[in-house]
Amino acid sequence: MKREVLEVLEKDAKVTLKQISAMTGLSVNQVRKTIDEAESDRVIVKYKTVINWRRLEEARVQALIEVRIQPQKDVGFDAIAERIYRFPEARSVYLVSGAYDLAVFVVARTEHDVAKFVSDKLASLESVQGTVTHFFLKPYKEDGVILEDHEKVRRQPLTL
Repeated sequence: MKREVLEVLEKDAKVTLKQISAMTGLSVNQVRKTIDEAESDRVIVKYKTVINWRRLEEARVQALIEVRIQPQKDVGFDAIAERIYRFPEARSVYLVSGAYDLAVFVVARTEHDVAKFVSDKLASLESVQGTVTHFFLKPYKEDGVILEDHEKVRRQPLTL
């Protein structure tokens, strides 16, 4: 698999085969074959668009939920992680180090919807021992893209 092709696509999924070819020095056919293989091997699992929802003034709440769980005998964290990542509210689920075991990224319409997810779905799972929810208040950068690029504010010199 050609790493360069994947790195280009990771930064911008809209780039054309011809553009990737020019950037990497591979032929268009080699680029197409690399991408086809990566898709069939599930190396490429999804193409993503980053949307600045604040510009649309759409109601969306993002939260990171830390989940402490009791690992299950013979399956460890995997079985409970699978139950959690099957919930449609869970956008991303990671096994993490530290005081908590899983980090669950959630997107919902309201804070109440996030709270309902935690209380009705997460807390009801037998292995869940505790959660801490962090609400995202304002996005500055997502997936390497600066969402609001403000000009630097120049401070006036202090005069005495």
